[in-house]
Amino acid sequence: MAGHSKFKNIQHRKGRQDKLRSKIFSKLGKEIMVAAKMGAPDPDMNPRLRLAIMNAKAQSMPNDNIKRAIEKGAGIGNDAEDFASIRYEGYGPFGVAVIVEALTDNKNRTAADIRAAFSKSGGNLGETGNVIFMFDQVGEIVYEADKASEDDMFEAALEAGASNVESDDETHEVICDVNDFASVSDALSKTYGDPKSAGLVWRANMNSPIDTLEKAESVMKLIDVLEDNDDVQTVYTNADIPDEIAEQL
Repeated sequence: MAGHSKFKNIQHRKGRQDKLRSKIFSKLGKEIMVAAKMGAPDPDMNPRLRLAIMNAKAQSMPNDNIKRAIEKGAGIGNDAEDFASIRYEGYGPFGVAVIVEALTDNKNRTAADIRAAFSKSGGNLGETGNVIFMFDQVGEIVYEADKASEDDMFEAALEAGASNVESDDETHEVICDVNDFASVSDALSKTYGDPKSAGLVWRANMNSPIDTLEKAESVMKLIDVLEDNDDVQTVYTNADIPDEIAEQL
């Protein structure tokens, strides 16, 4: 899984460098709105909203933006918005499996945009369940590397109920079962404060080897197009790119 992890880290850094702050805030705001709509507008009574706010603050989203997003989701005021959560699945170039999670107020528009992105990349958008068997959903809690030593984070995470910790020079990625996510997250927050990010993510259990720079660039092009779509929240792939190729990206 080393190649997959390296590829994901490079994607993350590239995304932070290339994306406009307003686009990031837009995606974070949508998640806050949906969380507020599905539960109470009070984060103390709504775990999903509390998590959405925490992730927004980790990206330095202003408090006024967060407040407006909560009010829109809760239907307060005249500018309430309604978003639906949709998961798309398909195959990208060279048979790479891709999961796209979106929040949209126009399902037809989003579906057409996602389908076009897959088609232009040489892939195809499939039916729900088409590739999901190649992934496992897990809880992921990410801390900056300077929050703790690798050994200390590993010990604290396992004691809290996590299944694994993947550390590098930049971050500690704590992995846990979906059912243990809330308790693990709360336990680590008491010791190390709010994480850099936290949530439920899809991790590949069947990798698709990508063995040339040209292939890797084609896969990245599709991911970039998908992530640039305002309706898309997250993109996951089972592309397994060796470190030496990933570094060239």
